[in-house]
Amino acid sequence: MRPYEIYHLSISSCNFSPLLYQIKSRMSVHKEVKRVTTQVLLEMKANNEKISMLTAYDYSMAKILDAAGIDILLVGDSASNVMAGHETTLPITLDQMIYHASSVIRAVKKAFVVVDLPFGSYQGNSRLALESSIRIMKESGAHGVKLEGGIEIEESVKRILSAGIPVMGHLGLTPQSIYKFGTYTVRAKEEAEANKLKSDARLLESIGCFGIVLEKIPASLAREVTQSLSIPTIGIGAGKYTDGQVLVSHDMLGINKGFSPRFLRRYADLYSIVLDATQHYIKDVKANEFPNDQEQY
Repeated sequence: MRPYEIYHLSISSCNFSPLLYQIKSRMSVHKEVKRVTTQVLLEMKANNEKISMLTAYDYSMAKILDAAGIDILLVGDSASNVMAGHETTLPITLDQMIYHASSVIRAVKKAFVVVDLPFGSYQGNSRLALESSIRIMKESGAHGVKLEGGIEIEESVKRILSAGIPVMGHLGLTPQSIYKFGTYTVRAKEEAEANKLKSDARLLESIGCFGIVLEKIPASLAREVTQSLSIPTIGIGAGKYTDGQVLVSHDMLGINKGFSPRFLRRYADLYSIVLDATQHYIKDVKANEFPNDQEQY
């Protein structure tokens, strides 16, 4: 028997299946996560796969939401409310939005991260809109920006898109215009406003937006708009016929107690959990029961 035949026999006679299984298992653990992109979102709409979207403002929460498999994370100007305690979204600055976005981006491996352009950083000035968007993209590493409005912001959207920055629109209830409307009630119930919203949606699609958030509008209108567009719609208080849904994570997780609109479903009661845990901690500290002997060096 030739030497190579002995070698071949010794190799072939061994059972390597357990070893190969371990190698494959380890490889699967380190399998690269497929990132969500604008193209993926378009494909999801085409395949009738619903898109999940939540807000995120910090590293720790973004890491959990991303690990859960969320499709889009919105660094929303709602941080002005839930993180800073302001009554409206208007006070938050561009620098603060970049800070929050940078924190989120460092946590994300899969989700597409969109950042709200805050009030005063794009309205009425397309050059300023571009400069604000470039700052967000360069300084935070975000994947796209979101603007509120339709034909009023057409030039700003076009200019941002000309720099290769993905843009998401936002129609219906636009919180940055709260003092103009004076209320957070459902928008576009009247024919004139509904027609304008439909026209604005078609405009945003035609100039290149990759998606549109529809906030607090009748479900029938949201369905009509969604069916008329080739780009995905993401609803909040807009019914079930949109291509996806978005909620403020603090609302969805039950961290906030004072906000209970019809469209909000709370999936947890973290307010009570954190409250109970904190009270238990205080009790243990006061009673000198924390730390115990096993919890010290």
